[in-house]
Amino acid sequence: MWLADYITGGSSLSPDAVKGNVSGVQSDALSVSASGEHKQIKVCSPYGLVSVTPHGECAVVLPLDDGAVSIGVLAKSNALEEGEVMLYSKGGASIILKNNGKVLINGKEVSA
Repeated sequence: MWLADYITGGSSLSPDAVKGNVSGVQSDALSVSASGEHKQIKVCSPYGLVSVTPHGECAVVLPLDDGAVSIGVLAKSNALEEGEVMLYSKGGASIILKNNGKVLINGKEVSA
């Protein structure tokens, strides 16, 4: 929790954080239309995970000292249970890690 407080300057709701639709995409930067146009902002993601956000997704933009960064997109509703994880693409491919230990790839169970 201290990390969230540090990032937002002690406020759980940073007044400068905005959300908006992705209006431009490059391999390493986004443009997001929110209360203003945020152009060529970097995308923040966990180490080892890289993605290119599709046009129209709702991205969250957080200002930093040297510009702004997209900290992700708002999750869409899904049928996951608490604790499950899904990785998916715009084209419909998916991998789901189920709580019971099963792995589903494109809806089909894969055994170890």
